[in-house]
Amino acid sequence: MDENLLHDVVAAARKAGADAAEAVFAERQSLSVGVRLGELEEVEREEAKDLGLRVFVGRRSATVSGSDVSPEARAKLVERAVAMARLAPEDPYAGFAPKDRLAKGPFPDLDLIDAYEPSAETLEGQARAAEAAARAIEGVTNSDGGSSSWSSTVWRLVTSDGFSGQHAATGFGVSASAIAGEGAGMERGGEGRSVRHAEDLPSPETIGAKAGQQAVARLGARKIGSTTAPVIFENRLAMSLISPLIGAISGPAIARGTSFLKDKLNQKIFAAGVQLTDDPHRVRGLGSAPFDDEGVTTVRRALVDDGVLTTWLLNSASARQLNLETTGHASRGSAGAPGVSTHNLTLEPGELDLAGLMGQAKDGLFITSMFGPSLNGNTGDWSVGCSGFWFENGQLAYPVTEITVAGNLIDIYGRLVVGSDLELRGASNSPSLLVDGLAIAGK
Repeated sequence: MDENLLHDVVAAARKAGADAAEAVFAERQSLSVGVRLGELEEVEREEAKDLGLRVFVGRRSATVSGSDVSPEARAKLVERAVAMARLAPEDPYAGFAPKDRLAKGPFPDLDLIDAYEPSAETLEGQARAAEAAARAIEGVTNSDGGSSSWSSTVWRLVTSDGFSGQHAATGFGVSASAIAGEGAGMERGGEGRSVRHAEDLPSPETIGAKAGQQAVARLGARKIGSTTAPVIFENRLAMSLISPLIGAISGPAIARGTSFLKDKLNQKIFAAGVQLTDDPHRVRGLGSAPFDDEGVTTVRRALVDDGVLTTWLLNSASARQLNLETTGHASRGSAGAPGVSTHNLTLEPGELDLAGLMGQAKDGLFITSMFGPSLNGNTGDWSVGCSGFWFENGQLAYPVTEITVAGNLIDIYGRLVVGSDLELRGASNSPSLLVDGLAIAGK
């Protein structure tokens, strides 16, 4: 949608009685191809457009959205939004971001767009290559398939306060899932990667082989008895241990008082040296953006600096409620008021590689798969189902399954040892993490 059309929508909302208005437009194109057992299984093409309008009448607000962007539909959208706002309850914290915090162009070039658009045949070839490599691993007996995808998205925001900005990005992905063994002894393994530029993808053969190797490595998994032991979280999934912290430091959770970290600002919650950074300007980053979804300038921040929690994650509404300033973490779609989210989150690497972590722990559990996490947001009590490997004398001994680990996250964070094996795989990344003792529930 042309920028001028969004300005027209905002102007129409003002004319209809809104004191302030903002319009967002999102356009997405995507193509994905899936294969299974060497046969084409799915080809999916998506082309979607969404227009969202948020209006304010005093301290009352409403948000509406639709996929029809014709003049008639836009007029109805404006009429409905203003009518809804007049009936909405007052919110003393509602409103736009402060004008002095809005991003101003020219925006930084984050290299998020690859002009290359693969054909369905090319994607099918990549999916076939990934699955074939997985099935070629000795011990693999079946497949959940291979897939390859491409996408292109454009997002634009225009407000009656004078902000206008657009960011766009492309995405490329390849994945494979393999099955090893038979009957009750079957084990699954999967691998996938997503990037902004096609040239940054590992080869489909590398991805497929990794999926097959993971499945085979889990064959013969045992159940173990309940115990307390050191636990290492593999780097591919270690951020799952950190992600509850992001919810706990979000402005809305702090404002509601429903966070296990609500009293921990500017306190040491990790060991000395631990750094958790959020970098919205990483070149080709999956979470990169020059401004947040309220138009606020984004900046690199250390959320945890030398083990100390330094900030909440704030949009404009939660910042007003807490008598603070927005941190540029507003996040929204075409419908609904903004929430909060991070951009490119990284737990910076420590000194010990995976072998070093195992050597320090000597005996314990190495987790490579997690499912069904449970969290008490008020207390930080946390548990998760998992599988992986038991290690002895710093060496992998045998695969294990049907395990639950549990503990309190405040205690866990304080005892984390951060590994050095950081790999940038997505918008949130962590090295492997060691906790010197966790409750393990087994058979």
